[in-house]
Amino acid sequence: MRITVKQQILLAPATVLLLLVLLLAFMQYTYRNLTLIRQEAKALGTTFIALAEADMAARRLHVIIRTFQHTGIASPEEMALVADLYDRLIDAIERIEPFGPLKENNELSQLHTLAGKLNPINGPEPEQTAELYAHLRAQLSNLSNTTQIHRNKLRHRHSQDINQLVERSVLVSISVIGLAIFLGLVLASYFSKRILNRIQLLSDSAGRIAGGELVLPPAPDNIRDELDALGVSIKRMTGRLIQVVGTEKLLEGAEDERRRIAMDLHDQSLTDLSAILRGIQSLAAKSVDQETLQSITALEQDLDRAITNLRDIMNNLHPQTLDILGLGAAIEAHLDRYCSIESLPEYHLYLDPKIGALNLNRVRQLALYRIALEAIQNVLKHAAASRYEVNLEVRDKTLVLSVEDNGNGIADLSDPGRGRGLSNIQERARSIGADVTWKNSRFSSGTRFELTLLVS
Repeated sequence: MRITVKQQILLAPATVLLLLVLLLAFMQYTYRNLTLIRQEAKALGTTFIALAEADMAARRLHVIIRTFQHTGIASPEEMALVADLYDRLIDAIERIEPFGPLKENNELSQLHTLAGKLNPINGPEPEQTAELYAHLRAQLSNLSNTTQIHRNKLRHRHSQDINQLVERSVLVSISVIGLAIFLGLVLASYFSKRILNRIQLLSDSAGRIAGGELVLPPAPDNIRDELDALGVSIKRMTGRLIQVVGTEKLLEGAEDERRRIAMDLHDQSLTDLSAILRGIQSLAAKSVDQETLQSITALEQDLDRAITNLRDIMNNLHPQTLDILGLGAAIEAHLDRYCSIESLPEYHLYLDPKIGALNLNRVRQLALYRIALEAIQNVLKHAAASRYEVNLEVRDKTLVLSVEDNGNGIADLSDPGRGRGLSNIQERARSIGADVTWKNSRFSSGTRFELTLLVS
């Protein structure tokens, strides 16, 4: 199952929170019975008071009715008192709430029926009224006794339930809180140790890579979380870095070999040819016939051209100007020597004065020089341009090399082609950590080649 690092971090507090929520739910369910008991006790208290009030009203009504039986006369004030006492009796009976035994029998309904028969408006006979009141008082007394007995039982049970509830609640609370703390510590310790170990492994791998130990670090086959994805990314990055370093080493080796060949040509072949040229010149100084002198002169010119071509080959193999004067001067020397011909397009060169202050190693200078010459050669061969510009400048610690023309342009700038020259440019730029792009020119037509390299 795939569990992200965020989920692993939140798992321990989430488990503790879940257990506490379950504890609250249990406490709520446990105290629900206590709430029901309290509600029943409240109903019993209300019923007990209502029965007392009803019994008091019935007793007074009973006394007044017995007085009527002896005197046979009832004044209006006494009749009004009877009506008021009856209303109190009915109000008290209406406030009686059914509980326990009253829910299982029909005593409450019988009480309502009996109270209805005593309504003074119906005008019952005094003898019958006295009997009904006696029966009503007996029934109220019976209900009052039942209510009191039930209240005592409920009070005793309530006390026992509270004691049991407190004991059980304390026991369950301590158990759940203890379990929550234990599980939280176990989960937090397990996942934190697991995450920290994996982070330490990634840190060690990154440290070895930064220290120059270019060995592919271990990476999981299946990506389960962000750390696995980071491990795979570090492995891929290391693989690409190995390729880049390998390419850089290969190019550096190739440049060293070209430099060695140029030195060998200078020290051996060029020296030999120069010696031959001096011998021919000394031979021409001797008195010979005119025909032989012409042959010697032609041979001297051919040998001089061969020496010039050899010097060009040596300069292409390893430009001495680059070692002596630097990158900008080497590009300028190449343009002056090979691109100032009338048949070639007009060019403009801009060299930022800050170029000389850059700390570029020999490998980077050689790569940039080769890339610049290849970009210029592409303009001369393929662009059919009448003008182009070469710029080498520094912008916010970024070296920018651009070659821009007003030629035909490239149909698809996202894929400028797979020619050997463009592939060499991309490969050399990748070896020194530079980015290359081809854009639309600022001229009305043409292409802008741009290389950017972050420098310190």
